[in-house]
Amino acid sequence: MNFDKILSSKKEMESVDRSNPKNVVDLLIHTFCNYDPNNLDNFYEMLQYLLGDYQPISAFMKQNIKDRMMQNEKYPYIGKSYFKGATPENNYTPVSYEVDAFENDYSREIDGYVRLFVKSGGSDSPRPITLRFAKDGNYYIWSDSFIGLLADIKTCCKDNPWA
Repeated sequence: MNFDKILSSKKEMESVDRSNPKNVVDLLIHTFCNYDPNNLDNFYEMLQYLLGDYQPISAFMKQNIKDRMMQNEKYPYIGKSYFKGATPENNYTPVSYEVDAFENDYSREIDGYVRLFVKSGGSDSPRPITLRFAKDGNYYIWSDSFIGLLADIKTCCKDNPWA
């Protein structure tokens, strides 16, 4: 899906069809872009929407997210790095708000689950995430499988003394 802008609230996300697992990954990337260490309420509301009511965000998960987002001060860039055209060379400025997520031959090995791989301009290889299909007809992020998407990315060229 290609969006006109970065979605900035749960309300804006509610109109997106979550019966398609790719759309849920798209929404997660938009959620990452809303991480603000000084005001986390909106971020957690958006994330909880994607996890569903039966998977509350634990204190451990919050700390894990914080540790990864704050590592190398990458929180302003990690979400944007997943949009098409965003690279360290252009300081993670996307050419479109479209996410490249795909399946492979093993993505649907377990009934009711799908594993997608998401490309980031700041990483050399795609990163996996698992989603689970619920009886309400929607996909949800499964457990903390999204944490790998917050792994470190390459430093923006403007902040990299070696580039």
